[in-house]
Amino acid sequence: MTSKSGPIYEVTFFIDRDVAEACDLWLEDHVRASLREPGIVDCNSFSIADDDDGRARRVCLHVLESDAALDAFLDGRGTDIDTELVARFPQQAYSQGRVLREDQSPDLVPGASPDCLNCGTKLRGQYCGNCGQRSRSRLISLWELISDAFGDLFEIDSRLWQTLIPLLIRPGRLTHDYLQGRRARYMPPFRMYLVLSLLFFVVAFFDPREELGLLFEPQPEVTSEEDISEAVQEEQEILDDLAEGGIISGIESQDDVDIDTDNFRMDFDISGDDDDSECNIDASDLEDLPKWLARRVTVERMQRICERTQLDDGRALVDNLLDNIPAALIVLLPLMAFVLKVLYPLSKRYYVEHLLFFVHFHAFFFLILSLQILFARLAALLRIPEELAILTLVITSFYVPVYLFVSMRRVYGQGRTVTFLKYVVLFIAYLLGFFATMFGALAIAAFSI
Repeated sequence: MTSKSGPIYEVTFFIDRDVAEACDLWLEDHVRASLREPGIVDCNSFSIADDDDGRARRVCLHVLESDAALDAFLDGRGTDIDTELVARFPQQAYSQGRVLREDQSPDLVPGASPDCLNCGTKLRGQYCGNCGQRSRSRLISLWELISDAFGDLFEIDSRLWQTLIPLLIRPGRLTHDYLQGRRARYMPPFRMYLVLSLLFFVVAFFDPREELGLLFEPQPEVTSEEDISEAVQEEQEILDDLAEGGIISGIESQDDVDIDTDNFRMDFDISGDDDDSECNIDASDLEDLPKWLARRVTVERMQRICERTQLDDGRALVDNLLDNIPAALIVLLPLMAFVLKVLYPLSKRYYVEHLLFFVHFHAFFFLILSLQILFARLAALLRIPEELAILTLVITSFYVPVYLFVSMRRVYGQGRTVTFLKYVVLFIAYLLGFFATMFGALAIAAFSI
């Protein structure tokens, strides 16, 4: 139920008995003057019981039409009450004020603290003017807990949507507004980057049947004997062709081919010299490495990495690489910010402002990749024509470099020609930095298996 009246500013006066009559006359003048103030709907005063020290008490209620009128009153005439009272009745009277509201909302806690429970600031409404926390002291329902957790996701005017929409369709807008001081309406840049990067890796690499295999029943692969026979015949034909061409040797008879029909696995017993193994590392290949790297990249270590990679067909290497990619991209951010610092030496921007540019660009990159992956899966599910799906993905892929160019123009404000030249340099530097960080991620992944 919505309240029909505005806030009430209540002032309680504590008055010595010998000046009570004079104070009543002053209070009448104050009520008449307050009624002439804009934004005050009503004002009246009345007496209440004396306090424990025998002082007379008077209460004056100022009914205001809105919160804006309350703020104007407190900044204006409301601040003069104590001043006038002390001037007329020094050390004989003092006052205390508070804001009253008619609020029948069921989520308000009776007897809530008049001070913010987070920072201690005196409350002048349902939200603290210092830290922004709501005046309620506790959560009273499961629905409120869920609303606090997912409210931003479903509220159209929330900071989430006010951030993602311009991030996607207005290149450079977030960076420009942030540098101009317009920040409260948007999500913090690094928080947005982490959320979108997490979203991308979940969308791209999370396989529920693999990660949550316990929730799915196993699906046995059924292979008929006819299929096995055909596959064996095809394999034999391939082996014969390779043997005739001199590409392989050592298969003299069918006994050299071991076929497991249960799991459909074929093992070939090909005689040869073990020294021809793919994991033979030549020490001469490592001679040109720097000393600090040669102490770590030894022949034995490279041999062990090669053997372990062959054992599981590189699955452990790929898993470690995927785990290292987020860290590699974070390392790429300050490198690219340094390139921007070099490209714009006269921009008078701090290094962290160039870093902010790439934080927003990488956040956009994660967002567009996530949308592309989701669209590709949805297109396959809805059986959208493959040509149309591919065309859409190509167009959105070309949007990424265009986005970077437009962002540079909007944030740094230079002409098309100069921006394009710097764009080419930045693009080349970005490719070099990307491959360098990916190679580093691959090296770390290899030495951790």
